[in-house]
Amino acid sequence: MIQVSIIQFEHAKDLPLPRQMSSGASGFDLVAAIDQPFKLEPGKRHLIPTGIACSMPNGIEAQVRPRSGLALKHGVTVLNTPGTIDADYRGEIGVILINHGEEPFLIQRGDRIAQLIFQAISPVELQIVNKLEETMRGAGGFGHTGI
Repeated sequence: MIQVSIIQFEHAKDLPLPRQMSSGASGFDLVAAIDQPFKLEPGKRHLIPTGIACSMPNGIEAQVRPRSGLALKHGVTVLNTPGTIDADYRGEIGVILINHGEEPFLIQRGDRIAQLIFQAISPVELQIVNKLEETMRGAGGFGHTGI
């Protein structure tokens, strides 16, 4: 099991800590730690604070991902999904939400706005070479295999 330490900032002490909403959930729900309701207009984006910071061991990252219900019902999602939180970051976690829907979306204090997933990261060493090994796919990308 991975040990992650969480702190809750003073402006968010009344809000719930991130938690998994079911026994099989992989994500911990993040809530909006805003003082006033915020109207996210269609086509606009905004950084929403969560009121928490975390400390993870090296080799672990946290990913901020959208909540499927917000995406389906309102067209609201995380803009830079997944947002990456590095193991050495100690600041407040923020969520960049964007409204792809047709109606303004009202965000209120304590609303569940995203989910946090913890992921192991393998060490990687880049190696400069003169040529890459050949594969069947080659350089094909962006739908080259059809619909």
